[in-house]
Amino acid sequence: MVKIRLSRFGSKHNPHYRIVVTDSRKKRDGAYIEKIGYYDPRKTTPEWLKVDVERAKYWLSVGAQPTDTARRLLRLAGVFRKEG
Repeated sequence: MVKIRLSRFGSKHNPHYRIVVTDSRKKRDGAYIEKIGYYDPRKTTPEWLKVDVERAKYWLSVGAQPTDTARRLLRLAGVFRKEG
């Protein structure tokens, strides 16, 4: 199954996350299919959340399942907003 989830990077006590599309059987920080954004939980920069909305919508349309945290971040980024 294809999942949209967070992959941790950054140094100790300074987490940053990539929002990635990956096979659910891969390790958390292992290989991924595509990076669609990033998230800084400490909000140390003005742009602490960035998501490629078009790619996220594409992956959701072909059946990718977001984790709970990824779903919350995608909602914040406007992926689930109604258009029209």
